[in-house]
Amino acid sequence: MIGQLAFRNIAYRPWRSLLLFVGFGIGVAVMIVLLSIGEAMLSQARNEKLVGGGSVTVLPEGLDIEVMKTGGIGGLFFSIDHASFLYKQVMASPRYANQIAAVAPQIEGRLLYLRTDDGVEYPVHASGEIPSATQAVGAAAEVLSGKWEDDEGDRRWSSPTPFELRNEIDHFHLPSDSVTNRETWAEWHYFNVLSEGGKRWAFISFIVGGDVTSPSWGGKLGVTLREQGGRTRRFGVTLDRSKVRFSTADADLVFGNSRVTVLEDGDYDVRASAPEENRGGKISIALRVHPAPFAYFPGVAMGSGGFVSGYTVPALRASATGRLCVDSVCEQLIDAQSYHDHNWGVWRGVTWDWGAGRAGQYTFLYGRVYPADTTASIPPVLVYLVDSLGFRAVFRPKLIAYVDSGSVRVAGGQLRVPSRAMFEEARGKDTLRVDITIEDAIATDTRPGKTLKEGERGDPLGSEKQRPYFIQMKGTARISGRLDEQPLSGTGIGFFETYR
Repeated sequence: MIGQLAFRNIAYRPWRSLLLFVGFGIGVAVMIVLLSIGEAMLSQARNEKLVGGGSVTVLPEGLDIEVMKTGGIGGLFFSIDHASFLYKQVMASPRYANQIAAVAPQIEGRLLYLRTDDGVEYPVHASGEIPSATQAVGAAAEVLSGKWEDDEGDRRWSSPTPFELRNEIDHFHLPSDSVTNRETWAEWHYFNVLSEGGKRWAFISFIVGGDVTSPSWGGKLGVTLREQGGRTRRFGVTLDRSKVRFSTADADLVFGNSRVTVLEDGDYDVRASAPEENRGGKISIALRVHPAPFAYFPGVAMGSGGFVSGYTVPALRASATGRLCVDSVCEQLIDAQSYHDHNWGVWRGVTWDWGAGRAGQYTFLYGRVYPADTTASIPPVLVYLVDSLGFRAVFRPKLIAYVDSGSVRVAGGQLRVPSRAMFEEARGKDTLRVDITIEDAIATDTRPGKTLKEGERGDPLGSEKQRPYFIQMKGTARISGRLDEQPLSGTGIGFFETYR
């Protein structure tokens, strides 16, 4: 009976019935879509790959959220470089303690391969996090049994001691299989120290040179002692590999009776002795170098086509206490301005611009490397700025404007060298300008057979290059600009290098 009434109603008003059917169908379709979206949102909210706790998620630059969620092949090689440094010096830095309550580093669904004792490999998905940090952002896992708490590795990653930090970033390296011209491999500890009054300073280099994976390598200790506007004295000694000890696990280095040792509190014990080149003098150095907290550059390694260049600065701002003796006449140093960096890679034909200096409460570092391949594009300058709380900003100016109105005497005449230098850049509302006035410069010929072969910093192995003179400069730097809408200014002493 009901069916007959419905059929007759449709036949009596067919267009009206059709309109009702269409409207009803659209309504049902919309409801289905809304329910599907709600189910999808609920499913995503429960997806462990999207649950991280906290209010803000920091991801690798360029990573698509869907790629991360689905685990597409494009997401296999994404990572956040120097994540530990970013955690300590940015996210969990005292600078932002009143803005950031907690930070939790997390890795989700990383593809790894598990190899058993019998050699069988299995692909596995692994995740990693620091339990206490994850708990702090409200994303702790539900523990059904056992314990879920930080271990020693978690502590070293998030809050290493100064001793652990120095060894982590300042250890030595071995050339990889991709490195060509392995005989040109060199790696070194470099220190400089400025005496009271700022008119006398020393450059100290402990260089390991040659293919350290073969029997053909050794060590070179070089010390340059300079009086501003006056005398330069060079001391050096070459050591057989049997008298050299270096490690890929720590920063300690032994060069016969000389050495660099990281102490338990993170200070460096630097001991060096060497005869004067072509003369009868001798130098003896015993320094304790104390890096300022937070003032370090974590390191960067560049490489392509067999070329490798690595660099880290464990002591961007430091003080040195001890003695420096020349010909049995000793100078006592107390909290003298000092600096320490570490370089590794293949260096024949390589040149660079570099500088580091103090500017009031700030300390800055800048540099760029020119590979031996003259067809390679010129990289921008990296400028790295720190203050008492650590990392402050990075700028990338395209050029350094030198004014070559100074001169130094070299074999065959006078060589024009910089008297001033300047670089600047604006990044949004942040600006930085660095003006350098050169007060003293020395030039070293890096071509084969010249003095650099005895262990001076520069091209440690010597090579033919278009700009053969390695220029080491001391001067005054002044910075200006704005950061976070606050004025930026400071003046201080620094050391700078280039080639001519």
